[in-house]
Amino acid sequence: MHLYLVQHGAAKTDIEDPQRSLADEGRRTVEAVAEHLSRMSVKVSRIEHSDKLRARQTAEILAARLRPAKGVTQMAGLAPNDDVELSYKRLDEETDTVMIVGHLPHLSRLASRLLLEHDPGRILLKFQMAGVVKLERDADRRWAVSWMLMPDLLPHSPKAA
Repeated sequence: MHLYLVQHGAAKTDIEDPQRSLADEGRRTVEAVAEHLSRMSVKVSRIEHSDKLRARQTAEILAARLRPAKGVTQMAGLAPNDDVELSYKRLDEETDTVMIVGHLPHLSRLASRLLLEHDPGRILLKFQMAGVVKLERDADRRWAVSWMLMPDLLPHSPKAA
């Protein structure tokens, strides 16, 4: 099983938009990441996201390029401060390749829980908005980082220029 963890794109401030939709730069960055993942032939069965607008918008942009067979689904337990145990237990039984679009600190805690079963409080990965981390589970049911894609490294990234 493969798992892709994605931090949502940059969002507007509470003052600009109380719902915190994606900012124009955030949308452009997610589109660039989605394009790059598509060129890499990344395949996912479904994309899951939290109930926050910025995560849903990020998931929809990714889905437009990646075309997950089982679509895009809002899932409970993916909010910024939600306990990672719900996701950890659910992913332990998962057989499909899934992409989760979420938030910090939840994504960092989930990655640490999956990778460091006995020390989930230690942060192993530094996420970046619209960044993608691919994890793989081996035959012994242990997780490992396969690769990371940070938007700043893309040739057409607004920050790469």
